[in-house]
Amino acid sequence: MKTQLITPGALALCLTATSAVAQDRTLTISVYSFAQDAYKEALYDPFEEICNCELVIETGNSVERMAKIEANAADPVIDMAVISSHDALALAQKGLLAQIDTASLGNFDKLYPAAQDPLGNGMAVGYTFYASSIVYRSDLVTIDSWGDLFSDEVAGRVALPNITGTQGPLTLMMLNKALDQDPSDFGPTIDAIGEKADDIVTFYSRSSELAQLMLQEEVIAAPVGRFAWSRFQGTPFPFAWADPAEGQAGGMNVMIMTKDNGNEELALEFMDYWLSTEVQTRVAEARIDSPANMEVTVSDEIAEALTYGGDLIKSLTILPPEEIIEKRDGWVEQWNRSVIQ
Repeated sequence: MKTQLITPGALALCLTATSAVAQDRTLTISVYSFAQDAYKEALYDPFEEICNCELVIETGNSVERMAKIEANAADPVIDMAVISSHDALALAQKGLLAQIDTASLGNFDKLYPAAQDPLGNGMAVGYTFYASSIVYRSDLVTIDSWGDLFSDEVAGRVALPNITGTQGPLTLMMLNKALDQDPSDFGPTIDAIGEKADDIVTFYSRSSELAQLMLQEEVIAAPVGRFAWSRFQGTPFPFAWADPAEGQAGGMNVMIMTKDNGNEELALEFMDYWLSTEVQTRVAEARIDSPANMEVTVSDEIAEALTYGGDLIKSLTILPPEEIIEKRDGWVEQWNRSVIQ
């Protein structure tokens, strides 16, 4: 039996072919723009080492990212995305999402029940919960209510989220509660914001934009999602997280797959890795996102920075995704008329 010698040239060709196979395993994901360096260390780099693949990361705000998914529906350029539950529902209703094969997710049963099928149609899986409250400068002002965002103490130094952002509807809901308005009608609250528009520094679209304004001392109070709280901790200023009388709003960010992207197997592999106890713990300890995996255990110090634990999650006031979808166009129309003049 002859043994065929492998020449250096043939070996190089073999290695090149192996490298090409690895490069062919490419997953394009669309994510929020915050904490990307931390995500790279805690999630992206470790996954690439395990999967022998390449992650292509695209960032932007929700409106931009949803528009890209819709514009490329016939030939998806995004394989998998993380987004708010109501934005995911909007994409699902347009037929742009693939149903997630949860049987392929080994970590699925470790999720809080609310995260397992948050849209009720199998099109999404929750990976993080978040509380929403008010971050403020405790040396300059006291915040005891969502209604304090309209107080003279913060006039000219307060920011609110844009109505089209993730925090927009949640802030409307809690301001509506503070103003003792009809829970089913945010109209009067939008008008009230319009009346105070001159006292509001900006209607921000990104948490990074707000953080910069607060670190520049142009803004001293603003609604913020807990996932962005780490931006304010450890700074030279005494920022505090409010515990308003009306409670904290809450929401969930979810994982989705685009329909007919052709990369479903790798997308599911990445989803399952992200949902694992190991990764969810690592992400939580880095104070990037709060865990949806029930097995995650963190110290009291870390927990204080997160939306952590079943009791806290149950206490949040959550605006149903279907209500946001049903009423958002009307809110935006009134917002443009009353606030953006």
